[in-house]
Amino acid sequence: MISEAVMPILLLLGALLAGPVWAERSYPPHEILTWQQRSFAGLTDYRLVADQLPPRLHARCDNSASALYLRQRIDLEQTPILEWSWGVDQVFAGTNERSKAGDDYPVRLYVVIDGGLRPWRTRAVNYVWSSHQPIGSHWPNAFTRQAMMLALRSGPASQPGELVSEQRNVREDFLALHGQAPRHIDGLAIMTDCDNSGQPTQGWYGTIRWRATSSSTPR
Repeated sequence: MISEAVMPILLLLGALLAGPVWAERSYPPHEILTWQQRSFAGLTDYRLVADQLPPRLHARCDNSASALYLRQRIDLEQTPILEWSWGVDQVFAGTNERSKAGDDYPVRLYVVIDGGLRPWRTRAVNYVWSSHQPIGSHWPNAFTRQAMMLALRSGPASQPGELVSEQRNVREDFLALHGQAPRHIDGLAIMTDCDNSGQPTQGWYGTIRWRATSSSTPR
């Protein structure tokens, strides 16, 4: 990823946000595909795969870095739980994700607090499928300490392309990683990027959900 590590949201949150979300909300893959795309290096190819169950987005990356993002205020006091599913075909060989040269991820989902006229107050949490970092590890983004990376998965998938489920309390993660428990966030995005490593990759994304409480069986 390049130096504008959090810019898919940062540059564009200054415009009017979509309506705030106070209740539980789902974003199925066909809706995620309509989110705005922000390119940093070429365009990652995002396409809907509707003939598989559950439906999913397929991201194909070839020396590219572009995100699909939604500008929308989410009330974390009402809906702090974020659920989604994702999968990978392969991870990157020989990369160091804590370095600028290795800041690539086959799948990532991130959430952002917009600093507005005080951009130094912008903060982001990036949930990533790491190629080499241990599960549960976290580190500042190689280009900006305003974005923290959190490895939820690491290494090759047991079944390439299979969707696996994740569930996070976003408010608690911001507190743990940034020392603040925000009342809301201002946007979220997905991105598959491979511009720094130069290694092509593919990723998969399922439905994203905001929930009031965690479920015992994330979907």
